[in-house]
Amino acid sequence: MKTKGIFPRIWRKLKIVLLVLFVAHLVYIVILKWINPPTTLTMIGSRISLIGSGKSFKRDWVDFDEISANAKLAVISSEDQLFPDHEGFDYKSIEKAMEQNKKGKRRRGASTISQQVAKNVFLWQGGGWFRKGLEVYFTFMIEKIWGKKRILEVYLNVAEMGEGIFGIEAAAQTYYNKQALMLNREEAAMIAACLPNPITHTVVPPARITVWRQKRILQQMRNLAPDPDIKEMLKVEKTTKPDKKPGA
Repeated sequence: MKTKGIFPRIWRKLKIVLLVLFVAHLVYIVILKWINPPTTLTMIGSRISLIGSGKSFKRDWVDFDEISANAKLAVISSEDQLFPDHEGFDYKSIEKAMEQNKKGKRRRGASTISQQVAKNVFLWQGGGWFRKGLEVYFTFMIEKIWGKKRILEVYLNVAEMGEGIFGIEAAAQTYYNKQALMLNREEAAMIAACLPNPITHTVVPPARITVWRQKRILQQMRNLAPDPDIKEMLKVEKTTKPDKKPGA
């Protein structure tokens, strides 16, 4: 008789564990709407990989209004041109990627900026259906709770933009010795061009693929800049102080 009760008891305990995890994740997501993520698994992995290499880990968080509109437009043009319009997923791009991957051609990605933030902040790098399923969940939640501007702000602060270089401010300081707020179009496009693979798509010295991508991104920036949704997305909500010296 006791044996029959083992599985129901395990299931009840499992449901409690799942409920606790769900509530904990929900609370953490809500907190991150206002509090910046302290670190990510990708950053931890990068710190470990840099041990003994002579290279340093760089990260410097900046608020949305302290980032150049050029940088925001560049990453949207490079990574997710429908970012202001979708609800976390670009279904047409997903369908195209699935068709291309089925044909055995070079694998094509279809992750939106929202999906990349969900992966970078809450999960780990790599594939697998389990991680993808979690990515869908976190993408849905941050779209509903954070909103687009917060998602873009977090993306620009947690994305790896060079070996051990995380965030647009660290990239701007490292490559151009200036604040992210002061990046011009060409500089912003060059940094955005490294995002598919910041290790091989180097900014300094510029790899050939990075320069090629920069030219394409600059063209897309010109095309997207007049869009009303893009303009609304890039609009700042407070006065910034551009006279702050780099590194201050």
